[in-house]
Amino acid sequence: MGDPIRFIFIKATEGISIMDENFNENFYQAKQNGFIRGAYHFFIPEIDAERQARFFMHQVHLEPGDLPPVLDVEKRGNLSNSDLEHAVKKWMDLVESRYHVKPILYTGYKFRTSVLNNAQFDEYPFWIAHYYVKTLSYKGKWMFWQYTDAGHIDGINGDVDCSTFNGTPDELISLTLKE
Repeated sequence: MGDPIRFIFIKATEGISIMDENFNENFYQAKQNGFIRGAYHFFIPEIDAERQARFFMHQVHLEPGDLPPVLDVEKRGNLSNSDLEHAVKKWMDLVESRYHVKPILYTGYKFRTSVLNNAQFDEYPFWIAHYYVKTLSYKGKWMFWQYTDAGHIDGINGDVDCSTFNGTPDELISLTLKE
């Protein structure tokens, strides 16, 4: 989209045993290079939400100036919509109590509108993935839009997910964790 890169979300954890092997170095380098950084957890529906939240919180040490933690939910697994909603809410509540900020919920357009469409999730900042469209047609509030999974950024080999923030640079900074 041509705008300067101001923020970076970095995968930290998945489930209860997978930590991205490059997370710590990438997270450190993001801050050293002046980016507003965030960390996300990839949610596995078949694994207890509390154990996943505790694993994320044990591995990720957010600091003032970082973006709120993110829960990436892309699969329902064998759970009913209701059971998945309960598990997601449990993760969000535990992580919010630790970092004292509402976590960001990340999911795709279709998943949000068909699976995680419960109004209880409207209170969370929303990061929506919806690729290969010129404009976002999602009618709800959203804070970030991941518009491609095939972006190119100088200095990075391979495709990169690219997102835009729905606000001003000052609003992005106001979203970050405080002292």
